[in-house]
Amino acid sequence: MTNWIRSNKSSSISPDALGPLQLAWLGDAVWELHQRLRYCSSPGRSKDLHNAVVNEVNAISQAKAIGKIEPFLNDIEKDYLRRARNKAGRGPKNVDAATYAIATGFETIVGWLFLKNPQRLADLFDYLDQINSE
Repeated sequence: MTNWIRSNKSSSISPDALGPLQLAWLGDAVWELHQRLRYCSSPGRSKDLHNAVVNEVNAISQAKAIGKIEPFLNDIEKDYLRRARNKAGRGPKNVDAATYAIATGFETIVGWLFLKNPQRLADLFDYLDQINSE
């Protein structure tokens, strides 16, 4: 399910020139597209597919996802994670600020890796898909 990421060619955008919140904004879109691609081959009504994807891309699910891959992150990735957590705002009222900050960190890592190292991002997504399907 991650071939679209692996085929991502080098972008003219340097991820190191972007701030954590810009990377999080991009990472949110990349994560949602990944989840939509996972579910699009499943039979079902569009409303049910939409709800399934929303359940995967919410802040609580993203915070759980970073918890699963954080032990595999290198020092640079952990630094981006820390910077994003510190930059995150309060977030929506239905999520506590700590969970929202952790989810912002996840999105930032996804955005940064999408631009910097798509192969590594695809490997991490494959890992998450594997442990989530068990």
